[in-house]
Amino acid sequence: MRSRAARREEPLGPRLPDPIVSAVGAVDPEDELLIADSVGLAVLIVLDTLAPAERLAFVLHDVFDVPFEQIAAIIDCSEPAARQLASRARRRVRAAPTPDTGTAEQWKVVDAFLAAARDGDFEALLTVLDPDVVLRADGGAAGLIPSRIERGARAVASGAVAFNKLSGYVPRLTLVNGAPGVVTLAGEEPFAVLGFTVAGGKIVEMNILADPARLRQLDLTVLTR
Repeated sequence: MRSRAARREEPLGPRLPDPIVSAVGAVDPEDELLIADSVGLAVLIVLDTLAPAERLAFVLHDVFDVPFEQIAAIIDCSEPAARQLASRARRRVRAAPTPDTGTAEQWKVVDAFLAAARDGDFEALLTVLDPDVVLRADGGAAGLIPSRIERGARAVASGAVAFNKLSGYVPRLTLVNGAPGVVTLAGEEPFAVLGFTVAGGKIVEMNILADPARLRQLDLTVLTR
């Protein structure tokens, strides 16, 4: 903490992976499902929390089918140790929320959330949020949204109502890693990218990237022109 206090350019809160943002309808529904399945934000966030050796062993074996004998040589450990690393990572990845199939059904839930937030309808928000919903916000070092993690439907609903009372922000529906999402604009500039994970007909995760420096690196021209 003392080190971070001396280097204020480093955010204290969670750091989200860079999202893949595309316009709604830019890809076929089948391709949307493939994208969401392979690079969904929930999975990327779990991968980001793994130790480097765990992540490498898991990706090389489960994604690229590299034998554990070769993996062990790459990460300089025994073959049983490499298997254990991949197994531990696999359990963590499998514990990530599994999104509902079909983006149309997911959009119904997200649309209901956005409408309730716009109307300031707290009770309606609770009906579409999972009781244990997790919100992660990454505002970077200079973002107006503080980096934080919030848990629970009531906390997330309160934040949604408070944010939508602010004026000047225009939401644009988009796909974030193949799943329903929103790019919020302040004038012509992107203010935040919000991705949803919908499982069991409820929103179980919301991930907000509001780091101005990283937003400038994303290709959002199709959404802002």
